[in-house]
Amino acid sequence: MNHERLYMIEPKPGFTPQMGRLVSMMEYVRWSTLEAVKELRVEQLDFLLDEKSNSIGAILKHIAAVEFVFYLRTIEKRGMTEEERTEWGSALELGARGQNEIKGNSLDYYTDVLNKVREKTFKAFSELTDEWLEQSVPEPRYGNRLVNYYYRWFHVFEDELNHRGQIRLIRKRILEG
Repeated sequence: MNHERLYMIEPKPGFTPQMGRLVSMMEYVRWSTLEAVKELRVEQLDFLLDEKSNSIGAILKHIAAVEFVFYLRTIEKRGMTEEERTEWGSALELGARGQNEIKGNSLDYYTDVLNKVREKTFKAFSELTDEWLEQSVPEPRYGNRLVNYYYRWFHVFEDELNHRGQIRLIRKRILEG
Protein backbone atom coordinates (compact mmCIF):
# COMPACT_ATOMS: atom_id res chain seq x y z
CA MET A 1 0.00 0.00 0.00
CA ASN A 2 1.30 3.44 -0.92
CA HIS A 3 1.02 5.47 2.32
CA GLU A 4 1.76 8.69 0.43
CA ARG A 5 -1.61 8.32 -1.35
CA LEU A 6 -3.50 6.77 1.59
CA TYR A 7 -5.99 9.63 1.75
CA MET A 8 -6.68 9.70 -1.99
CA ILE A 9 -9.71 7.89 -3.38
CA GLU A 10 -8.58 7.46 -6.94
CA PRO A 11 -7.95 5.00 -9.75
CA LYS A 12 -5.06 2.64 -9.05
CA PRO A 13 -2.62 0.97 -11.41
CA GLY A 14 -3.70 -2.57 -12.30
CA PHE A 15 -7.42 -1.88 -11.81
CA THR A 16 -10.15 -0.28 -13.88
CA PRO A 17 -11.01 3.26 -12.65
CA GLN A 18 -13.96 2.41 -10.37
CA MET A 19 -12.31 -0.78 -9.15
CA GLY A 20 -9.28 1.31 -8.23
CA ARG A 21 -11.45 3.69 -6.24
CA LEU A 22 -13.02 0.77 -4.41
CA VAL A 23 -9.54 -0.65 -3.72
CA SER A 24 -8.44 2.78 -2.41
CA MET A 25 -11.31 2.83 0.06
CA MET A 26 -10.72 -0.75 1.16
CA GLU A 27 -6.99 -0.09 1.66
CA TYR A 28 -7.65 2.96 3.84
CA VAL A 29 -10.18 1.09 5.97
CA ARG A 30 -7.80 -1.85 6.44
CA TRP A 31 -4.91 0.47 7.32
CA SER A 32 -7.08 2.18 9.95
CA THR A 33 -8.18 -1.19 11.37
CA LEU A 34 -4.58 -2.39 11.67
CA GLU A 35 -3.58 0.90 13.29
CA ALA A 36 -6.29 0.30 15.91
CA VAL A 37 -4.77 -3.07 16.89
CA LYS A 38 -1.10 -2.20 16.57
CA GLU A 39 1.11 -3.87 19.20
CA LEU A 40 -1.71 -5.68 21.02
CA ARG A 41 -0.65 -8.84 22.84
CA VAL A 42 -2.50 -12.17 22.83
CA GLU A 43 -4.21 -11.50 26.18
CA GLN A 44 -5.39 -8.12 24.91
CA LEU A 45 -6.68 -9.64 21.67
CA ASP A 46 -8.59 -12.21 23.79
CA PHE A 47 -10.01 -9.68 26.30
CA LEU A 48 -13.80 -9.67 26.74
CA LEU A 49 -15.61 -6.62 28.09
CA ASP A 50 -18.31 -8.93 29.48
CA GLU A 51 -19.80 -12.39 28.92
CA LYS A 52 -21.74 -11.25 25.84
CA SER A 53 -18.99 -9.37 24.04
CA ASN A 54 -16.56 -10.36 21.32
CA SER A 55 -12.80 -10.11 21.63
CA ILE A 56 -10.70 -7.98 19.31
CA GLY A 57 -9.20 -11.18 17.90
CA ALA A 58 -12.64 -12.59 17.11
CA ILE A 59 -13.66 -9.32 15.49
CA LEU A 60 -10.54 -9.35 13.30
CA LYS A 61 -11.27 -12.87 12.15
CA HIS A 62 -14.90 -11.87 11.57
CA ILE A 63 -13.76 -9.04 9.28
CA ALA A 64 -11.77 -11.55 7.22
CA ALA A 65 -14.68 -14.02 7.23
CA VAL A 66 -17.16 -11.44 5.94
CA GLU A 67 -14.82 -10.53 3.09
CA PHE A 68 -14.30 -14.22 2.31
CA VAL A 69 -18.05 -14.88 2.13
CA PHE A 70 -18.65 -11.87 -0.12
CA TYR A 71 -15.78 -13.04 -2.31
CA LEU A 72 -17.50 -16.41 -2.68
CA ARG A 73 -20.92 -14.88 -3.31
CA THR A 74 -19.89 -12.21 -5.79
CA ILE A 75 -16.82 -13.59 -7.55
CA GLU A 76 -17.12 -17.37 -7.34
CA LYS A 77 -20.93 -17.10 -7.21
CA ARG A 78 -21.36 -19.85 -4.65
CA GLY A 79 -21.93 -20.48 -0.97
CA MET A 80 -19.49 -22.00 1.49
CA THR A 81 -18.51 -25.64 1.46
CA GLU A 82 -18.74 -27.70 4.66
CA GLU A 83 -14.97 -27.36 5.06
CA GLU A 84 -15.23 -23.57 4.72
CA ARG A 85 -18.13 -23.48 7.20
CA THR A 86 -15.94 -25.33 9.70
CA GLU A 87 -13.05 -22.92 9.15
CA TRP A 88 -15.07 -19.68 9.20
CA GLY A 89 -18.26 -20.52 11.14
CA SER A 90 -17.17 -19.26 14.54
CA ALA A 91 -15.91 -16.00 13.02
CA LEU A 92 -19.21 -15.43 11.24
CA GLU A 93 -21.38 -16.34 14.24
CA LEU A 94 -19.20 -14.77 16.94
CA GLY A 95 -20.95 -14.82 20.34
CA ALA A 96 -20.32 -17.84 22.57
CA ARG A 97 -18.91 -19.92 19.73
CA GLY A 98 -16.45 -17.20 18.82
CA GLN A 99 -15.47 -16.75 22.46
CA ASN A 100 -14.71 -20.46 22.78
CA GLU A 101 -13.01 -21.06 19.45
CA ILE A 102 -11.21 -17.82 18.60
CA LYS A 103 -8.56 -17.16 21.22
CA GLY A 104 -4.90 -17.64 21.96
CA ASN A 105 -3.72 -16.20 18.65
CA SER A 106 -1.12 -13.50 18.07
CA LEU A 107 -1.69 -10.31 16.13
CA ASP A 108 0.51 -11.79 13.39
CA TYR A 109 -1.98 -14.67 13.06
CA TYR A 110 -4.94 -12.30 12.55
CA THR A 111 -2.97 -10.04 10.23
CA ASP A 112 -2.00 -13.05 8.14
CA VAL A 113 -5.64 -14.20 7.90
CA LEU A 114 -6.75 -10.71 6.86
CA ASN A 115 -3.94 -10.38 4.32
CA LYS A 116 -4.56 -13.77 2.69
CA VAL A 117 -8.23 -13.00 2.11
CA ARG A 118 -7.45 -9.48 0.89
CA GLU A 119 -4.79 -10.69 -1.55
CA LYS A 120 -7.29 -13.07 -3.11
CA THR A 121 -9.91 -10.32 -3.32
CA PHE A 122 -7.59 -7.79 -4.96
CA LYS A 123 -6.25 -10.36 -7.41
CA ALA A 124 -9.82 -11.01 -8.54
CA PHE A 125 -10.58 -7.27 -8.63
CA SER A 126 -7.61 -6.75 -10.96
CA GLU A 127 -9.31 -9.09 -13.45
CA LEU A 128 -12.79 -7.52 -13.18
CA THR A 129 -14.25 -4.41 -14.79
CA ASP A 130 -16.22 -1.36 -13.76
CA GLU A 131 -19.18 -2.90 -15.57
CA TRP A 132 -18.98 -5.88 -13.20
CA LEU A 133 -19.39 -3.50 -10.25
CA GLU A 134 -22.64 -2.22 -11.77
CA GLN A 135 -24.21 -5.68 -12.23
CA SER A 136 -27.38 -6.04 -10.18
CA VAL A 137 -28.57 -9.16 -8.40
CA PRO A 138 -31.50 -9.79 -6.03
CA GLU A 139 -30.57 -9.74 -2.35
CA PRO A 140 -32.68 -12.12 -0.20
CA ARG A 141 -31.78 -10.24 3.00
CA TYR A 142 -33.42 -7.13 1.51
CA GLY A 143 -36.60 -8.79 0.28
CA ASN A 144 -34.95 -9.62 -3.06
CA ARG A 145 -34.40 -5.96 -3.86
CA LEU A 146 -31.69 -5.45 -6.42
CA VAL A 147 -28.20 -4.60 -5.24
CA ASN A 148 -25.14 -4.16 -7.37
CA TYR A 149 -21.70 -5.58 -6.68
CA TYR A 150 -20.43 -2.11 -5.84
CA TYR A 151 -22.93 -1.98 -2.98
CA ARG A 152 -21.99 -5.46 -1.81
CA TRP A 153 -18.32 -4.54 -1.62
CA PHE A 154 -19.16 -1.20 0.00
CA HIS A 155 -20.96 -3.27 2.63
CA VAL A 156 -17.80 -5.33 3.23
CA PHE A 157 -15.76 -2.32 4.28
CA GLU A 158 -18.75 -0.65 5.94
CA ASP A 159 -18.89 -3.73 8.19
CA GLU A 160 -15.16 -3.42 8.87
CA LEU A 161 -15.56 0.27 9.77
CA ASN A 162 -18.31 -0.56 12.25
CA HIS A 163 -16.16 -3.23 13.85
CA ARG A 164 -13.15 -0.91 13.91
CA GLY A 165 -15.23 1.31 16.18
CA GLN A 166 -15.82 -1.66 18.49
CA ILE A 167 -12.11 -2.46 18.42
CA ARG A 168 -11.22 1.11 19.42
CA LEU A 169 -13.68 1.01 22.32
CA ILE A 170 -12.35 -2.32 23.58
CA ARG A 171 -8.73 -1.20 23.17
CA LYS A 172 -9.45 1.95 25.16
CA ARG A 173 -10.96 -0.12 27.98
CA ILE A 174 -7.97 -2.50 27.95
CA LEU A 175 -5.41 0.28 28.06
CA GLU A 176 -7.29 2.20 30.77
CA GLY A 177 -7.10 -0.93 32.92
